Amino acid sequence: MIWGWIMLLLPIIGALGVVVSSGRAARSLALWTSLATFGASIVAAVNFGVWGTGEFGLVSSIPWMSEVGISISIGADSVSMMLVLLTTFLMPLAVLGSWTAVNERLKEYYGWLLLIETAMIGVFLARDLVFFYVCFEFTLVPMYFLIAIYGGSGRARACVKFFLYTFTGSLIALVGFLYVAWSNMESTGQWSFDIATLTTFAAGMPLADQLWILTALVIGFAVKIPLFPVHTWLPLAHTEAPTAGSVILAGVLLKLGTYGLYRFALPMTPEAVVEWAPILGILSIVGILYAGLICWVQTDVKKLVAYSSVSHLGFCVLGIFALNPMGLQGSVLYMINHGLSTGALFFLVGMMYERYHTRDMDSIGGLAKRMPIWAFFMVFFVLASVGLPGLNGFVSEFLCLLGTFAAGESGSYPGVLGPWFAAFAALGMIVAAMYLLIMVGKIVFGSLKEPAGTDRHGLSVDLNAREITVLVPLAVLCILLGVQPWIAMDAMDGSVVEILSVYQPSEVAQQMVDAGSAWVAGSPSP
Repeated sequence: MIWGWIMLLLPIIGALGVVVSSGRAARSLALWTSLATFGASIVAAVNFGVWGTGEFGLVSSIPWMSEVGISISIGADSVSMMLVLLTTFLMPLAVLGSWTAVNERLKEYYGWLLLIETAMIGVFLARDLVFFYVCFEFTLVPMYFLIAIYGGSGRARACVKFFLYTFTGSLIALVGFLYVAWSNMESTGQWSFDIATLTTFAAGMPLADQLWILTALVIGFAVKIPLFPVHTWLPLAHTEAPTAGSVILAGVLLKLGTYGLYRFALPMTPEAVVEWAPILGILSIVGILYAGLICWVQTDVKKLVAYSSVSHLGFCVLGIFALNPMGLQGSVLYMINHGLSTGALFFLVGMMYERYHTRDMDSIGGLAKRMPIWAFFMVFFVLASVGLPGLNGFVSEFLCLLGTFAAGESGSYPGVLGPWFAAFAALGMIVAAMYLLIMVGKIVFGSLKEPAGTDRHGLSVDLNAREITVLVPLAVLCILLGVQPWIAMDAMDGSVVEILSVYQPSEVAQQMVDAGSAWVAGSPSP
């Protein structure tokens, strides 16, 4: 379908236009390009036609190196399409949120933003392994320059650490992919990099081979998530990145890792996943608790929100390796919800920093008296992040925990996790609520505390219309997915069943999906 190619090509064309435009015009051109791409994704979603099934839409292919089985093939299942929508939705907000934060080298800045959008969309749409890897790896380049040129005082160390960690992890994942492709060639006599073909072949490989493949994939994707203990690049990169860079990093780039586990690790190496799931579950819980405890001692608001991402993504990974529909649905929903609420928190921290040029909680406080609109949004998105019932974070966290708990029940999917894993993860939810609410208490409430000699550089004391425009759509979606989560859950039903079909017959999977959807909707389970 043509709309997939339009979504991929529009940001590239916009980036080229930005490069040849005048500096100030680059802002407007980038905004209109990102809005056009979002519009194209809406049209593609409306005409998708396979929502709620495990089938792929937007399928199209262009031959590239046919002699070795490589093509530029695209297509999306329901989960991929939802992540594309998340990407195209956040990008115009990132551009608009950068309007006053970036005032130098504008053509480069907005050009890199549009190029990273194409790469992220390419990851979610790719149906050829080489095309997937090219897009997956290319996301490093724009983010490297966004941090290196427009970041804070420690940007040199941050961008180098970010690049080395993620590039090394990607290379290790590539080794696993190439081994699958080579083994398939040895078996069939011809090269193929079609993801569906290689997934089916890898699922039938011996356990010993699957263990090596899964090790490579987990290392590569764990760095991107990031999963404990390969998480140390993230807080530094978040802290030094410009606001839009942090929003994109938290909103979409981290999801490339969890999406990789969903798309490749689960269906390619089912026997190895069952063997490894307890270890990965333990690492997820350690990350949840460890990052939460580190947040307690942070004084930099942005670093606190960055470490909270490590904790929250631990829930995503836990839901994936629960190996049942409730956990996997919760994980995918968490990917979307985390992108909305944590992305909004980074916007809010950036808006505060533009006015006060500090993120130190010891130097600033009581901002509700000075910035009531900002304070309202800050409290709102913190509550969404901690999982307040009625807001988007609640259902996704609860489903991840419920799926983890149910994974130990007799007769469910492979019983490799269970109640103890869920209990420790629930403790992490309590820790997260405490450190985020403590942060809100310090900077929003109490007596007013402002840095001496505050110069807002022409910005209004409270949020202006542009900044409110950035935050309102995020807040609306947080409420919508909080009170109507089955909109997303019903859309992903078939894809979840299909991914987990190698673990249980699809009929059993569908029954569990229906039971989870019925619980969320408040109706009796079938």
